[in-house]
Amino acid sequence: MRILVLALALACLFGAQLPAQDTTELLNRMKAMEDRIKSLEAEVQTLKQTAAVTPPPATAAPNIPAQPAVPIPAQPVPIPAALPPQEPVTLGGAGPAAAKALNPDISAIGDFIGAVGNGANRGIPSLEMHESELGFQEVIDPYARADFFISFGEHGVDLEEGYLTLTSLPAGLQVKVGKMRAAFGRVNTLHNHVLPWTDRPLVNQDLVGGEDGIDDAGLSVSRILPAPKGIFLEGVAQLYRGDSTNVFQALRRNDVSTVEHLRAYSDLSESTNLDIGGSYARGHSPFGNGTNQLFGADLTLRWKPLRRAIYHSFVARSELVWARTTALAPETIASLVPPSAPASYVVKPFGFYVSGDYQFGRRWFFGGRFDRSERGACLPTNPPTTTSCNPILPPGALLQDTGGSLILTYWPSEFSQIRGQLRRTRYGEGLTANELIFQFMFSMGAHGAHPF
Repeated sequence: MRILVLALALACLFGAQLPAQDTTELLNRMKAMEDRIKSLEAEVQTLKQTAAVTPPPATAAPNIPAQPAVPIPAQPVPIPAALPPQEPVTLGGAGPAAAKALNPDISAIGDFIGAVGNGANRGIPSLEMHESELGFQEVIDPYARADFFISFGEHGVDLEEGYLTLTSLPAGLQVKVGKMRAAFGRVNTLHNHVLPWTDRPLVNQDLVGGEDGIDDAGLSVSRILPAPKGIFLEGVAQLYRGDSTNVFQALRRNDVSTVEHLRAYSDLSESTNLDIGGSYARGHSPFGNGTNQLFGADLTLRWKPLRRAIYHSFVARSELVWARTTALAPETIASLVPPSAPASYVVKPFGFYVSGDYQFGRRWFFGGRFDRSERGACLPTNPPTTTSCNPILPPGALLQDTGGSLILTYWPSEFSQIRGQLRRTRYGEGLTANELIFQFMFSMGAHGAHPF
């Protein structure tokens, strides 16, 4: 309106100065000016409306923090309709475990051994990849599981064990079918990588087949037997084909071998337990037309304090073996003995070992072992004895081997170990071996637990 008032004042001024002009022309000019003023007022009004819609930026007062902007609520996202429940895949009644049924646990274990010193008549190579074991283990269904262990050595490939275990039989029975290590004593049941030493005791080398031991195709039936409170009692009966190197030999189908084992276990305290077993094995002798019988007893004492279990433990082991082996007199001996001497004879050797292993740190173990074993003068051993048979010895003569070892083991982790063994052995032929054996062991993959 200020602009309108100004325009009217100017009109009066011009009217006073120019009284002679035509009144009509002056009115036209005033009309045009009025239209221009209205146009300017419309533009001003439009600018005011625009400023009211867009608020000015907020400025915080001095020393007063600015208020946070109020978040704009997000629009709800539509939820898709739920899919219908899927039925679990089942294979042979395996239920939810069916996904694993086609993917067994696979493991690989390497055993590298080296030696320095004098090995006498049973020396081992200076360096060798002693064994590489490949394992396949799987729970097939709720009724059975399978275990296969293939051994790769520098001289070939062999199936160490491969058997099926039926776990859901009536009367509490458990049956194994396949090739397996016999339940004779303790050491015969163990694979190389779980031994507390780099080698096997002399009694196993001389009388029980060494590393291979009693390992054959057959059937095994076991059952937990009733026993007084606090005692675990298990009986095992096994029937094998009858072929185990330097232990049994099957020349006919009925030359099968049998193994029986009775085990008793008891906790003496919360930290100590005792495991005692008795064994018997019988089969056709590989050295003559007769039988080979083995009688065994084993004992294991374990101490592992619960509060310091990862730092300290102790295990004591011992096995005793008596053998009754029928053998034929060698031709070199038969020519020297009187004609009345029998064509075959019975060898009755005895052997044992005693060992102890003490854990003095989280990863350090120190142990010792004493061996003594008799053997037939001309009967083979495993590993083989390189000294030839003495022809002047009478049939049935026995030689005695005696040895002692100190063992130090370091476990960097549960998947590897480094071991050194200082071994001294006096063999029956009068030879003495002094050796330092070192071992590197490593494992990959999921390897199932071995019998306790």
